Amino acid sequence: MTDLLASLRAPIHGAAVSLTGAQGAEVALERPGDPSFGDYATGVAMRLAPMLRRPPRQIAEDLASRIRGGDDIRAVEIAGPGFINLWLAPSWYHRAVRSILHDGPDYGRGDPSRPERLLVELVSANPTGPLTLGSARNAAYGDAVARLLRFAGHTVTREYYFNDGGRQIELFGESLRAARRGGEAPDGGYSGPYVDEIAAAIELPDEADTARWSERGTGLMFDRIKDTLRRFRVDVDIWFSEASLHESGAVAEAIGRARAGGHVYEREGATWLATSAFGDDKDRVVLRANGAPTYFAADLAYVDVKFRRGHERVFYVLGADHHGYVGRLAAAAACLGYEPSRVEVLIYQLVTVSGERMGKRRGNVVFADELAEAIGVDAARYFLVQRSHDQVMDIDLDLAAERTQKNPVYYVQYAHARAMSILRKAADEAVALPPVGDWSHEPEPGEAALVKRLAEWPEVAADAAVRRAPHKVVSYAHDLAADFHVFHHNHRVLHEEADVRGFRLALTEATGATIRRALDLVGVEAPDSM
Repeated sequence: MTDLLASLRAPIHGAAVSLTGAQGAEVALERPGDPSFGDYATGVAMRLAPMLRRPPRQIAEDLASRIRGGDDIRAVEIAGPGFINLWLAPSWYHRAVRSILHDGPDYGRGDPSRPERLLVELVSANPTGPLTLGSARNAAYGDAVARLLRFAGHTVTREYYFNDGGRQIELFGESLRAARRGGEAPDGGYSGPYVDEIAAAIELPDEADTARWSERGTGLMFDRIKDTLRRFRVDVDIWFSEASLHESGAVAEAIGRARAGGHVYEREGATWLATSAFGDDKDRVVLRANGAPTYFAADLAYVDVKFRRGHERVFYVLGADHHGYVGRLAAAAACLGYEPSRVEVLIYQLVTVSGERMGKRRGNVVFADELAEAIGVDAARYFLVQRSHDQVMDIDLDLAAERTQKNPVYYVQYAHARAMSILRKAADEAVALPPVGDWSHEPEPGEAALVKRLAEWPEVAADAAVRRAPHKVVSYAHDLAADFHVFHHNHRVLHEEADVRGFRLALTEATGATIRRALDLVGVEAPDSM
């Protein structure tokens, strides 16, 4: 796929190689804050100075002499201790816009030399209650990571893991039966309007045993969870049951494999896994003295199941109270003979809400559906990934619900709607246009800034995927929208002569398409009108 900055770096890299005879000359391009210093600048000469044992300014002069006169570079100037400032020819801007339109929705898509099969565990909330605000961040972040990895060129499977056994499921069944009878929930049980609603929907006699109440109740609760995820535009490929690990014999098999590898031992009547040998802070019990498997035994088996399906790398998206799982799960993989680096645990921090829109609610728990009702799914998805997952966040509900340009999601969506409005008007008026790319117009500063922002997209998307950082896409979308708003304010599009009109319409189309793609990668829609 097109990488406009890579093609711009190529002649500079070639010039550096001609001086060093090596391939290791990394060329970083920066956009100077002052346009009088050029369109781009590079400090590659200063990085080469220790290798060549020459003053960086002399090296910069040598490099400049080798790259002057290129098709895309109009002028080269040496500044300061050895910076190389570049001014681009109009042909580069024309080719950039033409290439973006040619790639269409694939502009910025990765093309790795070795695509991988990846598994992202999006959510692991249990079916004993609606998804909470924390689970909403889990889902929004995990889904955005999955979208980014797929856009980077990998095959991605999304999975939801849930505990459908144990005491908490029994308590849920007991709580439902108590709600039907009008009684109090058992100690440690569940209560609230959702419990009453599910209890009323279950067609069972009051005296039915707990197991039947648990089974029916978790089924109905899961229907609600699935509805919530669909509402949040989160697709799930696999719904995986913890109970199935025990029923299938996967737990016993995984323990047996670890034992065969010499990583299991007995102590004080219990069976232990020697995870500390692989970086965990302590060894873990997998079978209690009474022979019952621990939760970690299921975790061990689950790692095994994931890799046995053929996934080459597995991701867990877990809350802030799961920091211990980072080393624990990697060690579990190692005990089973897998490379521990193939396990990535992504920890997201807490999220809170502020503002008056949530109104008075019973208790302190905010449900995902309440968030969507208060500010809409677009704003919810945008704000939930606006900051890095390792930062605590607070969502200002009043700001998120505003339909003004102070609201960042509205600001970006409005830029897209503006672009689509211009394109619709051009179509309605059937304006005459030259062939795409057949322009002589020299971009003005606002146009040039917009093209250069568009040129950054492939690297932004790739970096966001590598760093598992959808907030970088959000930041880029906001910057691109800002550049387009400036462009729209300062430049007429339709009421210019054909050459200028053609370039500006193509630039508008390229901008709209890139905003649309960026928003889609974080699960936000790009409306055509607002």
